[in-house]
Amino acid sequence: MDNRPVLVLGSTGYVGGRLVPLLLERGHKVRAAGRSVEKILARPWGTNPNVEAVQADMHDLGSLQAAAQGCRAAFYLVHSMGRPNRDFAEMERDAAYNMIQASDYAGLERIIYLGGLGEDYDDLPLSKHLRSRAEVGRILTLGNAKVTTLRAAQIIGSGSSSFEMIRYLADRLPVMITPKWVRTKTQPIAIRNVLGYLAGCLENDKTADMTLDIGGPDVMTYTELFDLYTEVAGLPRRRVLALPILSPKLSSFWVSMITPVPMTLVRSLIDGLRNEVICRNDTIRELVPQELLSCREAIRRALEKTDQQMVETCLFDVGSACMPEWAGSTDPAYAGGSRFEMGYTARLQGDPQKVWDTVQRIGGQQGWYYGDPLWRLRGLIDRILAGPGMSRGRPHGETPRVGDALDFWRIIASDEGERLLLKAEMRLPGEALLEFKLRTQWENAVDITMTAKFLPKGLFGLTYWYAMYPFHVILFSNMIENISKQAGTHLYEPPRRVKNKS
Repeated sequence: MDNRPVLVLGSTGYVGGRLVPLLLERGHKVRAAGRSVEKILARPWGTNPNVEAVQADMHDLGSLQAAAQGCRAAFYLVHSMGRPNRDFAEMERDAAYNMIQASDYAGLERIIYLGGLGEDYDDLPLSKHLRSRAEVGRILTLGNAKVTTLRAAQIIGSGSSSFEMIRYLADRLPVMITPKWVRTKTQPIAIRNVLGYLAGCLENDKTADMTLDIGGPDVMTYTELFDLYTEVAGLPRRRVLALPILSPKLSSFWVSMITPVPMTLVRSLIDGLRNEVICRNDTIRELVPQELLSCREAIRRALEKTDQQMVETCLFDVGSACMPEWAGSTDPAYAGGSRFEMGYTARLQGDPQKVWDTVQRIGGQQGWYYGDPLWRLRGLIDRILAGPGMSRGRPHGETPRVGDALDFWRIIASDEGERLLLKAEMRLPGEALLEFKLRTQWENAVDITMTAKFLPKGLFGLTYWYAMYPFHVILFSNMIENISKQAGTHLYEPPRRVKNKS
């Protein structure tokens, strides 16, 4: 076996985060690339001796060239659909051109790309999302590396965007009013089979320079898919009413309000549901033979993992865990715009470890230790504005990992017993951080500090900061008091304000 590493771009995403351990299991060395090395190292496989974590940004050619140097092949598992306020097709195009330059520079022999099924017809052109995925595949073939393109429809697996959308809609709505696309045919595939095909293509050179359709054994309409889900989940049958007048934009709005799938991703997914996505050839089944899971079995396994809280990766894993440059800047406040801070601190008497355990349980069903109705209201407003809102909850387990989504925040630092740093992913006129710091003074005394940091954008950003200021004053001191109660500690004195910085 070739001892050179395999580059995995998108290693902390839904597919990449499951592919890396499979490649390791099959004896491959992996170079896992992402915008945040800390996020890669926080994955369960991140410290495996056969994994090399590297920083790479698809829009930074230099970092991409460095990541590809010395590798024999690369998996291209990145996309830009979920990024708000940006033209994802343009970003996808830019990333693909950077990839072929980096590939030629590093002398990669192969690129394996996971794209989307669908054909472009005069009477029904591909959606923008599917057209962009097809364009990326064509661009990648312009380089010297041999490209294998795998085209897939909906991926069924615990935590996948397609499965979670179906699950939440079916679980929460006894009657669904949908556009006529529910009659469109699709050929879903289990995530297990997607991973098997990806790894199998790497190990079979005959798949080089080929475009291969991958799908499960079942072809069905979306109505039939909903019916199958409710049957497997043991739910009463849901009524699906298809209305030709219901637009994809309106559907996207209510789907994003019912499900935790981000609005930007929902729009792309629903827009693509008008296109029939079924395999036109089965060549892959001969080149990479494996047992294909039926749609029923794929749903059953996904539900089983969800119920057991054993979801290895999920759609919420996609997101930047990089520290904002302004947050660590030592420049004077007037350089690069105003930066605001507001915080509270208190000294607690008790076990510092219990305080930390309480802090790291924050969010999700546990709540925010004070003013949960206000947090939920802010989450509702965020959902209306096409943000994530509070619907993502917190990751399974007690220990926060760098890169995990936490309600409408992203964990960007988690230092055991000392610091939890969250970056806001809600819709904001600026950028925001929320930091919890613990500092042990002596055996049974610990200082806790809670600080909000904000970089406003324009006049609206300044207005937002000052409008939220009274709520921060009310929330922060009470949150610290309730954290102290939950941890079973005693407050030496009420929380006090930390000097504001601007």
